Amino acid sequence: MPIYEYQCCQCGQVFEMLQSFGAEPLKKCIHCQGKVQKLLSAPSLQFKGKGWYITDYKNQPKKKETGEKKDSAGKKNANIN
Repeated sequence: MPIYEYQCCQCGQVFEMLQSFGAEPLKKCIHCQGKVQKLLSAPSLQFKGKGWYITDYKNQPKKKETGEKKDSAGKKNANIN
């Protein structure tokens, strides 16, 4: 459920309310019962699970080259430099 931000026109208080998408917007202030208006505010996101943070990638081992390469027939050839 999204969090909506409101500001009271009477007392000036700014407050947040957790409401479903289909819920009617608030009309009265929860502090003084004055008229409120819904504010536009930046959304906040919270990603959960593996792979969202840079620390999740640091612990993965790096692939090492074995020094052998396969040709188009799938045979291994020694890598000579």
